[in-house]
Amino acid sequence: MQSYEERLTAPRSWWVIAALVGIACALMLLPLGTLPMLGGLIGGSALAAVAVSSYGSVRIRVVGGALIAGDAKIPLSALGEAQALDADEALAWRTYKADARAYMLLRGYVRTAVRVEITDPEDPTPYAYLSTREPERLVSALASVRG
Repeated sequence: MQSYEERLTAPRSWWVIAALVGIACALMLLPLGTLPMLGGLIGGSALAAVAVSSYGSVRIRVVGGALIAGDAKIPLSALGEAQALDADEALAWRTYKADARAYMLLRGYVRTAVRVEITDPEDPTPYAYLSTREPERLVSALASVRG
């Protein structure tokens, strides 16, 4: 049973930037002729689009007894209290309150987050910081599956 899923997609402005990168590549190759210019346009746009897509395709899920956030799969039994962070508190936890040992699924274009304590004594990670557009919903999903 899946109780929560979110995909953190890149903002639309990043796709405009990817198109501009393609145009810049085309302009750099313009002195070499039309065919290299078209190759630069297509190749530059494609590479920039792949970069934006891969960065913006991270998912957060609560499924199968685990919190899956990006590359991390944390069993629910290893999680402590989850705290929804508003924009100001999220900024504090990703800057001066941050612990270098924490797992950070950080996306600067998402202003809110959830901080989840990791209580596993074998794991030196004190908490997971997860950028999310729906922090209250994630906190309630974690609370409901843990009982």
